[in-house]
Amino acid sequence: MALNLRAMIKLLRPHQWLKNGFVFVGLMFGHAWHDAATVQAVVVAALGFCLISSAIYIVNDLADREADRLHPHKRLRPLAAGSVSPSQGVVLSVLCALAGLLLAWSASLQVLLIVAGYGVLNLLYSWRLKHMVILDVFVIATGFMLRILAGTVGVGIPPSSWLLLTGLMVTLFLGFSKRRAELVVMEHSDAPARKVLQNYSRPMLEVMIGVCATGVVLAYSLYTISDDVVAVHHTTNLIYTVPLVLYGLFRYLYLSFSSDAGEDPAHDLLRDPHLLLTVLGWAALTFWLLA
Repeated sequence: MALNLRAMIKLLRPHQWLKNGFVFVGLMFGHAWHDAATVQAVVVAALGFCLISSAIYIVNDLADREADRLHPHKRLRPLAAGSVSPSQGVVLSVLCALAGLLLAWSASLQVLLIVAGYGVLNLLYSWRLKHMVILDVFVIATGFMLRILAGTVGVGIPPSSWLLLTGLMVTLFLGFSKRRAELVVMEHSDAPARKVLQNYSRPMLEVMIGVCATGVVLAYSLYTISDDVVAVHHTTNLIYTVPLVLYGLFRYLYLSFSSDAGEDPAHDLLRDPHLLLTVLGWAALTFWLLA
């Protein structure tokens, strides 16, 4: 029973909950951390996203378990390995989805709609959209943008246009990096790959990754020196966080091009101390400057 419980926890992919840190972006840049009710709503919204995303991961693993058994890494997933039965997976997915929607509803009606929209979008992605070249990555990016909107519009914080643009560039960068990593695995393995990868090539993805990385740097740099941003935050010093953003991007590119990183950004963040310290350092410095 204990072994099965560990497998079911693994099935939830709790390390992927790091992605829901995007929900807290508005709380920091909107100077809303002094409002206890808003902080509570954002935390509840993030928990809702954690549970609904776990429900979607289980659905995907149920659908892909036969193919995953032939993949060098995915074969260790609980459903593919047989440590969790399909019926247990279905029950756990339903419970996570219901709990996630209830938490979202307790945050606000807007958060409920956003979280529900995220769930529907991901089901459509699993069914059809993941097979559509380029659009598949934009759907992944949309999922991250919905997280940002849940932590801003969903709790009454007006989102900055620069913040949304930077978020879009970051998420597209991660999405195309993920596709490149999957393509590398496909080239070095006999495992069946995503059909959409047949429409990608390394040179194409590397161009797209470069464009998005440039967009991240430009959008974030312009954000830090924008007159409106300086007026809102009462500081011109956000520009000093740009080197950390540059280092983080370059470190991630280094890991992606020199190893098998990129397929799972959350795992890459946790296993690389340079990247983890850079992200934590950026968050700490940014909060200190804003506060």
